[in-house]
Amino acid sequence: MASIKDVAAAAGVSVATVSRVLNDHPSVSADARTRVRAAVETLGYRPNAVARSLRTDQTRTLGLVISDVMNPYFTELARSVEEEARALGYSVIIGNADERPDLQDHHVRTLLDRRIDGLLVSPTDGGSPLMLDAVHAGTPMVFVDRWIPGVDVPVVRSDGQAAVRDLVAHLHRLGHRRLAIIAGPAATTTGRERVDAFRAALREHGLELPDAYTGQGDFQADSGRRVTEGFLDLPEPPEVVFAADNLMALGALDAIRARGLRVPDDIALAAFDDVRWFVHTDPPVTAIAQPTGELGRAAVRALVDRIEGRPGESVTLPARLVVRRSCGEPEPGRPGPPETSPTQSPVRRSAS
Repeated sequence: MASIKDVAAAAGVSVATVSRVLNDHPSVSADARTRVRAAVETLGYRPNAVARSLRTDQTRTLGLVISDVMNPYFTELARSVEEEARALGYSVIIGNADERPDLQDHHVRTLLDRRIDGLLVSPTDGGSPLMLDAVHAGTPMVFVDRWIPGVDVPVVRSDGQAAVRDLVAHLHRLGHRRLAIIAGPAATTTGRERVDAFRAALREHGLELPDAYTGQGDFQADSGRRVTEGFLDLPEPPEVVFAADNLMALGALDAIRARGLRVPDDIALAAFDDVRWFVHTDPPVTAIAQPTGELGRAAVRALVDRIEGRPGESVTLPARLVVRRSCGEPEPGRPGPPETSPTQSPVRRSAS
């Protein structure tokens, strides 16, 4: 493997000149710059990233702590983060919290020890002293999808309230009146926000959300299965189960089928967080879709802004309702709701 001395010898310049060229220093002549770059290309020289980080105090590395790598939403989010970071000249190290605050803190501590330049986090709970200490110490940080209220950190997320309102209106038009929800963890902002939006949307149609129709889940499939079994055991089961994320929807579907029931003939099913395989279930699942790729890219840009000394911005993007056939919608080709009904709420940005 070629060294910086080999590049200097091939270009006929000093090692210091090669270093200045690699760091885009303006004091190098155009001729020397051309010769150095030609030698780098010919020899296949790659600068030592570790040594460079010691000189510049930057590693060009971002940390990403996601809530659950098994959740297709977070898998897609991680992919978009990695792609945007690479386009901006950064690498990404990913930690999977598995919806556990202790694992979240483990990954945050490990990433900080590795001297990452900035941190993207989807908090699994209301926040930990470790994360708050990192913020107060000046670590560039951005919350994505979820956030910790009261912490002065840019938040990149989607707004699902209008989409939930569209969903409830859609279900009401279909004649459904007994609607239940599998809620996410109350310790998370998304868990609280989605159940609050669902309850408010029901009230717009003169409907209430009884305690018996509110089940506490944890964004995992097992909890969706357990809560749905409880709904099905009620003297008057709900007509619709709305799962506040895709994995809990999968668990709900398993519970329904285990009873020998059919969706939507016996009970309807809808979900927050659309995923690609929802179109392949029988019937395809009506869901609320988040702009996951856009969220990941916006989060990286906000974090890089903070790292490079520019003010970061919080970004809110609208979610949208995708109508399929799991709630009793007509077959394609028959009169009924359109295949997709996008929410028209605007993008909102605010400096943070």
